[in-house]
Amino acid sequence: MKAALIMEDGSLFDGISVGVAGETIGEVVLNTAVTGYQEMMTDPANAGKILVLTYPLIGNYGVAKKFNESGRVWVSGLIIKEPSRIYSNWQAEGSFDDFLKREKVVAAADVDTRTLAITIRDKGQMLGMISTRSSDRDKLLKKLRQEKKNGRADFISAASTMKAAEIKGKPSGARIAVLDLGMPQSLIRQLKTLGCNITLLPYNTSAQAIRAMKPDGLIISSGPEGDAAIAKVVDEVKTLIGKVPMLGIGLGHEIIGLAIGAKLKKMKVGHHGVNYPVRGADSFKGEITVQNHSYVVDEASIPKKAGVNITLRNINDKTVEEMESRTSKFISAQYSPASPGFEEVNPLFCRFLKLCAPKNTRPRNSSANTETLKRKECLEYAKA
Repeated sequence: MKAALIMEDGSLFDGISVGVAGETIGEVVLNTAVTGYQEMMTDPANAGKILVLTYPLIGNYGVAKKFNESGRVWVSGLIIKEPSRIYSNWQAEGSFDDFLKREKVVAAADVDTRTLAITIRDKGQMLGMISTRSSDRDKLLKKLRQEKKNGRADFISAASTMKAAEIKGKPSGARIAVLDLGMPQSLIRQLKTLGCNITLLPYNTSAQAIRAMKPDGLIISSGPEGDAAIAKVVDEVKTLIGKVPMLGIGLGHEIIGLAIGAKLKKMKVGHHGVNYPVRGADSFKGEITVQNHSYVVDEASIPKKAGVNITLRNINDKTVEEMESRTSKFISAQYSPASPGFEEVNPLFCRFLKLCAPKNTRPRNSSANTETLKRKECLEYAKA
């Protein structure tokens, strides 16, 4: 069965259907990662997106339930160059093709992803539509432009937990509340490794209810950008700034930025992949990070009174990737704090737990970047 991708600028890309038949619309974003197709598709941060995987062969190691970042696929559609005819991995439970059909994903293969990537690079991210019903440019473009008028997306309300849910840790572990805007399982696993007692909270939990819980710290999770629910979340977070130690991740970083009075700006082409270099202002050593965002906090708009220290910037475009404030008691990261390895914890979480701890257990330089807290120290903290 044939499939076609129409872009907002009128560009049309032909392909073949490898998922289910139908039509789907979403912002078309590139991801340059070589592996992780299952994790990307089930990450709520990608809700409503048409995901283009630039690596040419997809599906060669199959799928397994343990690699899902949530309970379902969130992408609106998928574009790939070539689906693998076979899969080989000792953990695999099924094929990528079966996964697409089971999850009812509208997907197209045999697409010229090189030219598509260049189109997005040159013209910027834009809406697109995948259709297996028609390849008529004018008809598809009319549908696409009508969808653009329908307003802002609403995915956070569906991605968030419906009610507070507790995940038990060590009896002596930190009590961490998570404002769930689409918290991926890989980050929850790291908190469990650290022995944290986690309480997942619905996205619309009030600041008053959070303070009444008296958590040691609050994490504002990653989630879908540009969502209708963001404004209300920002209003609640404003009243928590400086009162509860906070960690913002991805969208959570952007929400903290808005809460302290900064502005966001949309990038022409977002950062979506696993090889984005960052470094601290006081270091010449770069670090490679996982990123998945189309917006950034506008550094020029950050109020001076907020006492914010920019701890990491993107090496390529100098955008803010991490910021911290001692007075306002927060750390926020635009990148995703991925685990360095099996049952290992990203140092960002250890820094956050030290921010939550009494003053006499905090590191001397709490504004240091991730290389300050070495992996060994992080694991020792987890075992304490």
